[in-house]
Formats: sequence, structure tokens, C-alpha cells
Amino acid sequence: MKLSTKRRALVVNGVLAVLLIGGAGVAFASLTGGPAQEAAPPAARVSRGSVIATVSASGAVESARTRSLSFGATGTVKKIYVEAGEKVAKGKVLARLDDTAAREAVDAAEASLNAVYDTDTSTAQGYSQYIQARNAYREARRTLDGTVIKAPFAGTVTAVNGTVGGGSSGTGTSSTGDAASSGGFIDIADTGRLQVVGDFTESDVTKLKTGGPATVTFDALPGVSASGKVTRVSPVPQTTDNVVQYAVTISLTGVPKTVRLGQTTSVQVVVAKADGVLTVPTSAVTTAGGQSTVTVLRNGRRVPTRVEVGVRGDGTTEIVSGLGEGDQVVRTATTTDSGRQNGFPGGGFPGGGGIRVGGGAGR
Repeated sequence: MKLSTKRRALVVNGVLAVLLIGGAGVAFASLTGGPAQEAAPPAARVSRGSVIATVSASGAVESARTRSLSFGATGTVKKIYVEAGEKVAKGKVLARLDDTAAREAVDAAEASLNAVYDTDTSTAQGYSQYIQARNAYREARRTLDGTVIKAPFAGTVTAVNGTVGGGSSGTGTSSTGDAASSGGFIDIADTGRLQVVGDFTESDVTKLKTGGPATVTFDALPGVSASGKVTRVSPVPQTTDNVVQYAVTISLTGVPKTVRLGQTTSVQVVVAKADGVLTVPTSAVTTAGGQSTVTVLRNGRRVPTRVEVGVRGDGTTEIVSGLGEGDQVVRTATTTDSGRQNGFPGGGFPGGGGIRVGGGAGR
């Protein structure tokens, strides 16, 4: 007996549907590990090591010793011997005024003082004349000395705020080097004593102590770092956009030669450290209501366990009690299969969107 074309098509499509469903089931089981198999949670072993806790802030490189230098007299600038960026030794003459009038005043004052010496200074009037002449001579010498600016220490000239022929107070134009600001006729900074001032949040600043070790990295110098220590924590807060911060000074040591004044930095200060202690990933610890817990894997089961923690580091946390070395704890997964649904990317069965089961051939 022959089957009709329509019935034959229905039989064939039915067989194909059974085969497709069976194959999809096998594929699903192979991808998901079967209905009875549960994905293993991300775990970490409790081990001994070091835990370091740090706080961080940003800042800029500046000198620990700067000076804005001005003339001690008025007059016209005769000579400027340096320019911004130049290194100078202590005592070097940096600039000079026209001192003609100042020298003449010294000569006149000296002559007056010598004349008084020839008079009787034992009387009240004679002694008074001597004191006036002596003071006039000293003032004239101070004025002459004020026509010269000398470097008070070895350093780098960061700004020259004047020109030859201009006034002793400067012209208002500034030839500035690495300094962030200037205020005298010539500004100088000791580049051998560098520091960073970082703004730390009010919660972080409570953890800082004078002498705390720090590491400084430089935004413009990848791979370059310098060591330092906390030398001052400002007692006065700064509030910006309702955020309270405190300025903390970090003195630098072992500064690479490539570092320059004004460069932006990132500062990390060590606030706590524990060596040779039991550690777990910080992501494995959950704290609520003042109690800390971890999830321990025991015989394939997840067992919530209360623990006592010590130093909380950026990546690991110290376990004081509650766990033993070698225990396995569950940590927070770093990756997810958010793009996978029902064991398959995008959901459904592989290729299911392009298959239609039915008796369309007989239509």
C-alpha cells in the first residue's frame, strides 16, 4: 500500500524532529556537564604570606625648600646673571642694581663718621653725634648690600621676574621654569630636597602616621618610582564639593634624575603590614554587622564560617582565627557567563533559529 505524498512528508519530518531534539539534548548535556553536575565555584587556598594595607592620593612634585628673593634697595637693574632653570651654588650673585648712588652714600657716611672721631665724644652731645654718624654709615652699607641678590643655598632658579633696565621690584613679566608660582624678583628652589603634597580623604588620613613609608609613581614617567615617608599631616582640612581632605607631605628619597618639579604623581602610603600570617583573597571575606565570614569548601559542600580578620590589604586579608592553612574558600568570581543562556550563547539550541519542523512540503 502506497502512502500519499502528504503523509510521507509528515513521517519524514517527524523523524527529523526526533533526531534534532535528541542531538540538541546531547549537546546541552555536554556543555553544562549534565543536570546532576554543578559548576565548581572559584576557590582559593588559605596560605601564609604578607598582607599590606595602603591608602593613596595624587599630588605634584615640589621643593621642600624654596625662596623668593628681592633686592634690599630701590634702583635700576644693571645686570641679571642667571635665567630660569639654571643651577646655582650657594652665594652666587644672581642680579645687581646700579649701585653708583649707594656707593656715594657709603663714602659720605664714612667721612662723617671719621669726622666725629676727631671730636670729643665724652660729652653727651659728642656721643650723640657719634651714634648718629655710626648708624648712618651702617644704613648706607645695608643699602649697598641690598643692590645685590645672592643665592642663599645651592639650587635651581625657577623664575626671573624682571629685566635689565627695569625697576628693582620687577617688571611684572615672568620667565618661569619648573616652579608652580613665583613672588620675588628671582625665585630659587632646592631640587635636592623634593617632596609631594597629596590630598587624602578624611577616612584615610586617620590611618596615617608621621614616618609611614610611601611609594611615589610619576604619571609622565612609566615604570619610574621613588621612595618616601610621611613628614607632616596638616591639621587643617580642605573642603571641596562637600569632600573633606587633608594635605599630607611626603618627603622623597632616591629620586631619579628624570623627575622634575611640578610633575603629577600618585602616592601610596603603607598604613599596616603583617608578615607570615594566614591570608585569603579579600574578595572571599564578607563583613556585616561587625562580623566577618567566609565560605569554606568541605567535602564538596559550601560551609559559611565566621572568622577573625587582621590587616585588610588591597588584594588579600589576614585571618587571625577561624581557618587553617590549606583550607579552601570561595572567592567572588571575576568573570561571568552573562552572554550564555541555557548553556548556549544567545539562548536556545545551536542553529535552532534556522530550522523549521513541519509539513510545509505538502502545502
